[in-house]
Formats: sequence, structure tokens, C-alpha cells
Amino acid sequence: MKLFKGRGAIKTGLFLLVAFVVFFALGVKPVKAFQNKKSDTAVSTSDVQFTDIPTAADSAKEFQKKQAELKKKQATITTAQPAAEKSQTLWEIFIAGFVGGLLAITMPCIYPLLPLTVSFFTKKTGSRARGILHSLLYGLSIIVIYVSLGLIITLIFGPDALNALATNGIFNIFFFLLLIVFGISFLGAFEINLPSSLANKLDQNSEKGGIIGIFFMAATLVVVSFSCTGPLVGSLLAAAATKGDRLAPAMGMFGFSLALALPFTLFALFPSALKSLPKSGGWLNSIKVVLGFLELGFSLKFLSNVDLAYHWNWFDREIFLSLWIALALLMGLYLIGKIKFSHDDDLPHLSVPRTFIAIIVFAFTFYMIPGLWGAPLKALSGFLPPPATQDFDLSRISAGTAAEPVQNVSIKEKKYEKVFERGKHAGLNEWYDYDQALQVSKELKKPILIDFTGWNCANCRKMENDVWPDPRVRKHMQNDFVLLELYVDEKVAQLPPNEVYTSTYSGKKITTVGGKNSDYETVKFNTNSQPYYVITDSEGNVLVPPQGANFNVDNYVKYLESGLAAYKSKQ
Repeated sequence: MKLFKGRGAIKTGLFLLVAFVVFFALGVKPVKAFQNKKSDTAVSTSDVQFTDIPTAADSAKEFQKKQAELKKKQATITTAQPAAEKSQTLWEIFIAGFVGGLLAITMPCIYPLLPLTVSFFTKKTGSRARGILHSLLYGLSIIVIYVSLGLIITLIFGPDALNALATNGIFNIFFFLLLIVFGISFLGAFEINLPSSLANKLDQNSEKGGIIGIFFMAATLVVVSFSCTGPLVGSLLAAAATKGDRLAPAMGMFGFSLALALPFTLFALFPSALKSLPKSGGWLNSIKVVLGFLELGFSLKFLSNVDLAYHWNWFDREIFLSLWIALALLMGLYLIGKIKFSHDDDLPHLSVPRTFIAIIVFAFTFYMIPGLWGAPLKALSGFLPPPATQDFDLSRISAGTAAEPVQNVSIKEKKYEKVFERGKHAGLNEWYDYDQALQVSKELKKPILIDFTGWNCANCRKMENDVWPDPRVRKHMQNDFVLLELYVDEKVAQLPPNEVYTSTYSGKKITTVGGKNSDYETVKFNTNSQPYYVITDSEGNVLVPPQGANFNVDNYVKYLESGLAAYKSKQ
């Protein structure tokens, strides 16, 4: 079947590829716009005025002056809305997918196919223009196949189920075991292959002419290279699915497939560049082994999620770090040739790139070692278990850091304190029950800082380890606020029978502390993102617009000060 000829063919093919990329990128916006619209309730308070009822002693002039000052304070806040966080997360997933696709190109199952496939398109299809068009359609077919896989994941589980994956024990254990298997496979113990009959069937269909044949040729590549790309795709889908966004799996697959398709298209456009490619060899297997170590390290995060959410209380911070240090050390020794696997070639000398990678790996290993004694390791704070899980922490010796502010209140026993002991923050006095926090706020005459958080929330850990230790932030949190920590993913702690209820939002029976906190955040603020910070008075009235994760310390200080000023203006 003849398609197009000459330069028009090239332009048509390029247009198809670019159009698909633009369409997918722009196609995200309507969905995000809908999400933004949905979440624009009490959370979005840009047009809300917080007013007091003036008493007889207040003059109209004084009251107006007070409100003007309050509005001025609120105007200084740079609020991070949940919708913006989700959009940022999608781009992060796309970039992660794109990087994964670039790594997949260097796999032994794909890299040797580059010159063969490009040569077929440029030499065996009659003319260079037609070969280029075919290679463009080939790349587009790869994108369609992988993006369809991401969409199928969403359709099977649904957006609500995807949102629950991050804290579901069964799925976290499944992902942990899955990544362990993938990691062992990359180390060379065995290969994960799809049935050969499937590959043969697709290969037969690829012999058909026209677009259909090209599509099946791309599908054959996907199936044949599964032993190399499967672990990368599986890891990416696991990470994307647990983000809870309905577009996350498709966005990750789009980035992955785009990176995978680009070389086939670009080398078809510039075939002479193939001569500059390094020859296949043992270095391809070395990349695969390094990725195997990374897969094993990444799997520990899912195991940590389950340990925290279900209070197994054995996978502490130092155990997590010890395993990461061991894996990083083995990776470094492998890179310099001190250890090798049965399928590795001899390493007579170190190349310059290999040397620099080894330096980075060893430096990362040495960076983690002080964490065994309580060093904050801010670069890894989003991945590590909370510092309170560490048995031996030298930083707690410092009285200035560990001193917990005394609160003289009538409540002598904090509700659920033992449940959340592994999430405590040195130097802060936390409460975990909303009603108790309101009572404490009334007695101390201080506003409440509500921290909607979670055991498995990476951004929560990053805020707690990067922003909260700042002296200005710590001073405000110790002296000026009642800190209320509401964990939305607490699975074990059950509500007393008299507090069990049916949610007006979801219609589900709420029986756990985490379910109650999650329902409260969703109903009251129409968001389920964490961390999410809300400052209220003793009656539960929101004083300033809430905000989510923002790692700028100055922003967080301004946010706390604006809430404190709003509270004082109402006294």
C-alpha cells in the first residue's frame, strides 16, 4: 500500500507525531480544569472576607481598620493549592517516565535493535522519504501502545482505587514483592518474558503492508523487549498508580514511550548519526545490573509504607538506611569491578563515565552513613521513615531540639498518643484528636495549626524535615499554636463505638481514626491531598487560606504569622 511520497511524506509524518504529543499534553488541561473547579470550595478563599461582629464598644471606623489590616496580612500569603500540586505531580511522573524510557534504550534487548530497525526503514522501503514516514509511524505506534497500557490501568482500578493504593497494605506488599522480583531479574538470576507465541503472532502480522504492519512491528518490539522494559514499566506504573491521580499511569507511559520512540525516529531522519553510537557490549549488561540494585532499593519504600500504616514497628529508620547503604556499597563495588555476576564480562579497566558514576555512588553511600546516628539527611527525607522510628538518635541529646513545650491544660491524657508515637516530632507538643485540640486552644488562647498528614506521605516527611526545623518556624510552632496532627491513612486505630458514623460525602461507614480524619478533610475542605495545613480558632473557624506543601521556609513563616495575626485580631 502506497502512503505518501517525497517531502510531503516527511512533513505528514512529523505532523502526526507532533500533533499526538500536543494533543496529549493539552488534553490534560480540561481534566485538570475540572478538578480545579471541583476543589474550588471552602479551600479557595481568595474572595472570602473574614469578618467579626462589632460590639457596642467598637466604632465603625475601628472595625473597618481592623478588617483592612487583616486583609493586608492575608494578601502576603503565597498559597499552594492542591490542584497545583497534582499538576506538578503529573509533570514529575512524565519526567520520571521519560528518564525511564531513556534508560530502557540502553537495555541489551533494545539497544542492538536501533541500527537494524532504522536500516530497515531507510533502505528496505523503497525511498528515504517513505522510510522516514514509516519510522515516524513506528514511533507513534510505540507511544500509542504504552499510553493505552497506562489508560487500561486506570480503567481497571478507577481513580478512587488508584488514590487508595498509596496506603493499601495488600497493594504495597504486592509492589514490594514485584520490585524484588524485577530487581533479581535485572541482576541476572532469570529473565521475565512474555509467551513466545504472542511474539510470533505479532511478528507475522508485522509483515502486512501499510500502517497496520508498522503498528504490529512496534507491538513486536514491545513484547520481545519485555524482559528489559518490563521491570522499568512495572516500577513506573507502581509509582504512578500510588499518586492517586487518574492520569498518572497514562502520563508516565507517555513519557516512557516518547523517550523510547525518539531514537528510532531521529536516527531515521539522520542515519549517519548511527556511526557515532557506541558498539554493543558488556556495558549494556552493567546498566541492567545497576538498575537491578535501584529496583531493590526502591522496593523498600513500599515495605516501609506497610510497616508504618499497620504498626508492625520493626522496619525502623536505621534498618531502612542500613539496607540502602549495603545496596549502594555493592553497586559501587560492582561498578569498579570488585564484584561481578556470572553473565558479566571481565573489566580490564575503568572507563571515565563508569569512574564518575562510581564516585557518585560511593559519595551517596558515605552521605547516608551519619543517618544511622540520627543525621537528618534532608535530601532523602521524603523516602525515609520518620525520625521518631529511630532507636538511637544523637540529635535528641540537644535539649534545645528535644525540649517539648509544657502546656498546662485540664486534659491529662492525649487521645491516640500511643498510636502515633512513631510520628512524633522532637521539640513539639502534638495533639491527635480534633475535639481535644479545640479544648486546648480555648484554655491556652492559641490558634490551632491542623496538619493533615499521613504515614506514607513523602511530601509530609520532607516538610517536617526541611521546613519545620527552621528556628523561626520551630519557635512559632512551639509557642504560638496548638499543633493538631490528623493522619488520614491510619488503618489500625478504631473509633469508639459511639463515634462510628456514616459519611455524608462517600456514604461509607467510618470506623477508623484515619477514615474519620480523611472524611473531615474531604467534607470540610474538598481536598484529600497531604500535607495540608489549616489554621483555625478555638471554634474551628478557618482564619487564613489553607495551603499544601511548599518547601520555601519564608513562605511557611509568613503563613504562620498571618494566621497568628488573624487570630489576635479576633480577640
